[in-house]
Amino acid sequence: MRAIEFSEYGPPSVLRVAEVEEPQAGPGEIRIAVRASGISPGETYVRSGRLRELVPVTLPYRTGFDAAGVVDQVGAGVTGVRVGDEVFGMTSTTGRAANADFAVLTGWALKPSTWSWEEAGGAAGSVETATRVLDRLGVKDGQTVLVQGAAGAVGTVAIQLAVARGARVIGTASERNHAFLRSLGAEPTTYGEGLVERVKELAPDGVDAAFDCAGGSLLDLIAIVGAPGRVVTIADFDAAAHGVHMSHSAPAEETGASIGAADSLAIHGLEIAVTLAAEGKLRVPIAAAFPLEDAAAAHELSETRHARGKIILLH
Repeated sequence: MRAIEFSEYGPPSVLRVAEVEEPQAGPGEIRIAVRASGISPGETYVRSGRLRELVPVTLPYRTGFDAAGVVDQVGAGVTGVRVGDEVFGMTSTTGRAANADFAVLTGWALKPSTWSWEEAGGAAGSVETATRVLDRLGVKDGQTVLVQGAAGAVGTVAIQLAVARGARVIGTASERNHAFLRSLGAEPTTYGEGLVERVKELAPDGVDAAFDCAGGSLLDLIAIVGAPGRVVTIADFDAAAHGVHMSHSAPAEETGASIGAADSLAIHGLEIAVTLAAEGKLRVPIAAAFPLEDAAAAHELSETRHARGKIILLH
C-alpha cells in the first residue's frame, strides 16, 4: 500500500510516497480503507526538524493522525462496529501513519451522514484536541472564552464546541476571516498589538478562559484572563516559563518528548461531535484538499499558517 513518510528532516520535499506493508488491526483496534486523512501543523514542525530535541522520532516517520474511511478489519474485543461501516477517528499517538491507503485506528466513531469524506477525514484530531482543552479549562454555560488563532483547524472546531456548551466565544483572526468566525458563532477581533484593550471592549466583565491555538501571545492572554492557570496552549513551547499549561498527547515514556506531561486523550469528544453534526451544530471547515501524492504541497500550505480550516489528503 501507499504511505506518506520522510527519512530525513527537511522541507516538504523530503516527503515521499512509499510502498509499505499493510498494517493489521490488533486487539481493541480497527483498520480502515482510508478515503481522506488530515495534515497536522505539528507534524510539519516534526518533519522540518524544529522539534527534534523536544519530540524525537524514529526515521523513517510515517505521517498522519486522523482519517476517515470504511472498516475492513475489526480487532479482538471490539464491539459496536463492523466491516463495511463508515467511520472517522485517530491512530495511536505514537503509531501515526494515517496518511496511507490503510490505517489502524485506536479511537473512532461512526461518520455523520451530514459530513463529506473530506470533513470526516480531518475531524478527529481537531475534535479531540479542542475537547481536551475545553475540558481542562472547565468551559461551561454562561462563561466567556477567548480562542486565539480561531480560524485554523482546531480553532474553528473549538469555537463550535464551546458554543454548544453555552459559552460566549471571542475569536482572533485576520480581518478577512471575521465574517467566517461569525458564521461559526464567535465574535471576532484581530490579534496582535492592542489585543488586551480590544478584548476588554468586547467583554468588559472579563474573560473566563483562553485557548491558545497560535502561540506568541501568552502574556496578553494571561493579562486578559487574569491568571496563567486559566490559559491553555497547544502551540507555544514557552508555556512553562509563563506558568501556562501546554496540552499535548505525546507520552514521554514512549516518545522521549520533553514538553511536559501528556494529557489524557479526549476520545469521548468524537461521539459528542457525531451528535452535534446530526443537529447541524458542528461542521469541519476545509481549507484545501490534495491527492495523497501531493502531500508536500499540503505541507507547504500548512506552513504558511494562513489556511482557514483543515488541510486534507484524498485517497
